[in-house]
Amino acid sequence: MQIYAIPVLDDNYVWIIEGDNRQCAVVDLGEAEPVIAAIASRGLVPQAILLTHHHWDHTAGIQAFLSRYPVPVIGPATEAQTWVTDPKRDGDAFTVAGVGDFRVLTSPGHTLGHIVFLTEGAAFTGDTLFSAGCGRLFEGTAAQMLHSLDRIATLPDDTLIYCGHEYTADSLRFAQHAEPDNPAIRARVAEVAKVRQDGRPTVPTTLALEKKTNPFLRIREPGLREAVIHYASASSITDEEAFGIVRRWKDDFDGLKPL
Repeated sequence: MQIYAIPVLDDNYVWIIEGDNRQCAVVDLGEAEPVIAAIASRGLVPQAILLTHHHWDHTAGIQAFLSRYPVPVIGPATEAQTWVTDPKRDGDAFTVAGVGDFRVLTSPGHTLGHIVFLTEGAAFTGDTLFSAGCGRLFEGTAAQMLHSLDRIATLPDDTLIYCGHEYTADSLRFAQHAEPDNPAIRARVAEVAKVRQDGRPTVPTTLALEKKTNPFLRIREPGLREAVIHYASASSITDEEAFGIVRRWKDDFDGLKPL
């Protein structure tokens, strides 16, 4: 299995998963033309679209793609019904012919029906888990997102995380603000700056690296927990409260970024 990142729109990634005999699946089709061009240049044969959630920047290319490649659209059972032909629920397993075997993990929070696709040591996390961050709570609650991330965190540490956006540098700005004494974050900031300077994607990342540097997977770490309590001017907080505070803190921090 080979996996390719196709940059689309402002900062989205569409993922092409190539299996045997040039069969492929496409994850989160935010724009069709660059993906069709990449498929044609590699001589690939699409077998399916995998859809993590319904937001336009993950679905806007589906119609144009289907007009050329009429393939099944595998996605959440509870959303994106305009496009999904093969709805999947938590724990469902399926095979994309010539590409591989997949398992579904529901991950509400960013949207209520969001799902993650797991295959061969890879997790396609859409807008649930980002490199050094997580999705905003547009539809779900902090408790739902925390539960979703806790489930992802039980995967093997060497799991490769393929997320939907190139947000790593911005996310690390907040991570370093929240944990200024974390040496793993400091090292990752320097590494990501070099990667982006070279014009390369910062993803995939590994779950092990996320556990060391992603504040949304670290809310139970004493140093970050102390910073969260200080930020909230609280005496003590639950895990769910801490997660919600970190999410709001990140949102406020983003709002302060220089134009």
